[in-house]
Amino acid sequence: MTLNAVLCGCGAMAKGWLRAIASHPDLQSSIRICGLVDLNEKVAQALADEFALQDVVIGSDLEDVLTKTKADVVFDVVIPDARFGVVATGLAAGCHVLSEKPMAPSLEEAKTLLELAESAGKIHAIVQNRRYIRGIRRLHRAVQDGVIGELTAIHCDFFLAPHFGGFREEMQNVLLLDMAIHTFDAARFVADQNPLAVYCVERNPAGSWYAHGASANAIFELSNDVVFTYRGSWCAEGERTSWESTWRLVGSKGMILWDGEDGFSANVAGSDEGLLRGTSAVNVSENVSEEQTEGHASVLLSFLRAIENGTVPETVSSDNIKSLAMVMGAIESARTGQRVPIEI
Repeated sequence: MTLNAVLCGCGAMAKGWLRAIASHPDLQSSIRICGLVDLNEKVAQALADEFALQDVVIGSDLEDVLTKTKADVVFDVVIPDARFGVVATGLAAGCHVLSEKPMAPSLEEAKTLLELAESAGKIHAIVQNRRYIRGIRRLHRAVQDGVIGELTAIHCDFFLAPHFGGFREEMQNVLLLDMAIHTFDAARFVADQNPLAVYCVERNPAGSWYAHGASANAIFELSNDVVFTYRGSWCAEGERTSWESTWRLVGSKGMILWDGEDGFSANVAGSDEGLLRGTSAVNVSENVSEEQTEGHASVLLSFLRAIENGTVPETVSSDNIKSLAMVMGAIESARTGQRVPIEI
């Protein structure tokens, strides 16, 4: 089966989507880009030229391009404030939709999109590609296998200083809304628990080149008495962390540390006498599915399999709204200075 796809939003992020499709033979053979949509048609044409896309319909009106191409799928790569209209238009045209994160700029819009997807009988999923990396999959498996006993806490640190330019530097709540959602979603996946409440402090530190909210510290209460903490900054010059954050998982028997790159260590309690009982190293299995470790391509494959087989993709919007709720809860807590229950 070959699906005709229209890509809406042809800026720099769209190139990552096209590279992901080109990186996997199953995606190459099953997805045909038949249309490009952008407010600036010259940008769309430049993207078509760069990736040698043949016979594509180019336009600035999504509904018109969908009509001309008879597309099966919409790839939504627009800015968050434009997301609702793009997804709603795609679903109304009878298309499955795969969107960039976040799935909407508000929970109200996200809930409406869930209703529209259900009414249309189409799949709407979100690109949470950060959960599709080897490190996150290994942590998830270790928790499922009980390597450190029963999970009690996850602690993540994220400290980087990227100078993007463009829309991010003008965003409100930039770290929470544009980047922290990756770690929030991955932590929810690793823990396999639901978010219940959050307390968050958000700041725009001295020296920040962002308009608002370049740092945040959040404490989440998850189900089954699991606590998840996040400390992050997007204007922290100096000793950086990985883009995937650094992780410490605490269990009833021991801990796992992951540096966000290649460094893993795991230890459980030892048998030494005295105040501290020492530690005993344990293995964090590397045996995870390769198809689930290819980032963006893995999200696209999951989406494709769902369309072909009638299954539910891992990042379907009806589940991913929980990650958005974590972000929106953190933003509300930072605004009010109060602990905020997370209700979906």
